[in-house]
Amino acid sequence: MSALKTLVLGGYGNFGARIARALVNEPGIDVVVGGRDLLRAAVFAAGLGGGAQALRVDAASPSLAATLQANGIGLVIHTAGPFQAQGHGVALACAAAGCHYVDLADGRRFVCDFPAALHETFQRAGRSAITGASTVPALSSAVVEHLCAGWQAIYSVDICIAPAQSAPRGVATLAGVLSYCGAPVSVWQEGRWQPRTGWAQPEPVRFARMKPRLGALCDVPDLEIFPERYRVRDRVMFRAALEVGLSQRAFAWIAAARSKGWLFRPEKLARLLHWSAPVLNPWGSALGGMVVRVSGLDSQGEALQRAWHLSADNDHGPEIPAMPAILLARRLAQGHALPVGAHTATGLIPLASFTPEFARWGMVTDEA
Repeated sequence: MSALKTLVLGGYGNFGARIARALVNEPGIDVVVGGRDLLRAAVFAAGLGGGAQALRVDAASPSLAATLQANGIGLVIHTAGPFQAQGHGVALACAAAGCHYVDLADGRRFVCDFPAALHETFQRAGRSAITGASTVPALSSAVVEHLCAGWQAIYSVDICIAPAQSAPRGVATLAGVLSYCGAPVSVWQEGRWQPRTGWAQPEPVRFARMKPRLGALCDVPDLEIFPERYRVRDRVMFRAALEVGLSQRAFAWIAAARSKGWLFRPEKLARLLHWSAPVLNPWGSALGGMVVRVSGLDSQGEALQRAWHLSADNDHGPEIPAMPAILLARRLAQGHALPVGAHTATGLIPLASFTPEFARWGMVTDEA
């Protein structure tokens, strides 16, 4: 079987670089580092070794499908965010070129609208397109399904991610987060859809191996996907908890400014915040993590609450969003088919598949 030629779009960026490093020596995969800057792509590919190649590619180019075909690409891993402001053009180009597609999107509309927009197109092409192969909803759904296996009912799902202060973020990641800072967010609470404000009104969140942090509402696909998929009765909540309280309160202030009409495009602050964030590093650490809490009725109909914690030290937290795409690329390279058509990554990867990846980076999990 010939090697799967895999283009990592945005391959020298914050998450793309991690995926390229993980796959470059993987049996059955030939890595192509892609981006608009050929020199950066070439320098990074040369540093990877393992026969990695570089390719100048513009995700917005009308000739993208032709470029993919001409270079024999079998899989595109799209990491060039932010996805909140993108359409599905890259995926459509993949279908036209006859190659598989995986992305790291966490934008709610991008991910939630993806299957309806692209399923028939990829079915006709006989290829797979997977969106949300990242912390959300790929890992978050894997944890929920692990914790609630065999349950009769799920009442609530509460998730919080907690990045380390010193971990690299990337301008695109910050821009995506800021795009809904202060914007209305529809949340399933008290068994009905209710409007809330993104990043406003932070609340304390507890973690197994970290001090409590203030966590605020994030607009992610889970908020829309989980209530229906898991028939959650009461509540689905997703928060992010920054390590330094001043940072969390700054985001709350930005949210208030936008909601009052004082600030119209918070995402324009992304470069400034990215540049200034290291100033607060002395008050933070290299420890980050995630917690998922669920409640409901177990297989015997007994009321139960469970929690799963992930702790990532040494600034390894940014490896987590890259893991699902790595796992899916390996699956394809090993000859294990992904579902044909367009799908979200919800429930696609079992939690056990993540365990070796957590161990590789010294990450620790706790359950209660």
